Amino acid sequence: MKLENEHIVDRETPKGTLKKQDGFTLIEVLIALTIFSVGLLAIAALQTSAIRMNSTGNRLTELSTLGIDRLENLMSLPYTDPLLAVGGPYTDPTPPVGYTVNWNVVQDPLVANTRQITLTVNGNGKTLRIVSIRCRSL
Repeated sequence: MKLENEHIVDRETPKGTLKKQDGFTLIEVLIALTIFSVGLLAIAALQTSAIRMNSTGNRLTELSTLGIDRLENLMSLPYTDPLLAVGGPYTDPTPPVGYTVNWNVVQDPLVANTRQITLTVNGNGKTLRIVSIRCRSL
């Protein structure tokens, strides 16, 4: 005759052995926290560097925008305008606050009726130099 629960076997752990328990040990948790904190520190350093580079890019964009705007104004002047006379340095009388705009004009020795304009913009600890050629129109 068979018993109803014949397939269930009662197993006891032998003396001296531990039962397997689910979960993590304290050492495993500490190692995981250490790895996680090192990753967070790396991300924080990356974020700081990205903010610094973004700020530098912003300053350079401001300088180039201002410089190109002033150069376009100079290029739109007639060839004989006093601001394009050979010499310099000329200074922009109304630059934005915190910026200085200067330019020099030199006669090109190789090509007749051409002048080289070197425009320099300073501001926010950065300097931008733009060089352009202006020709007399025929």
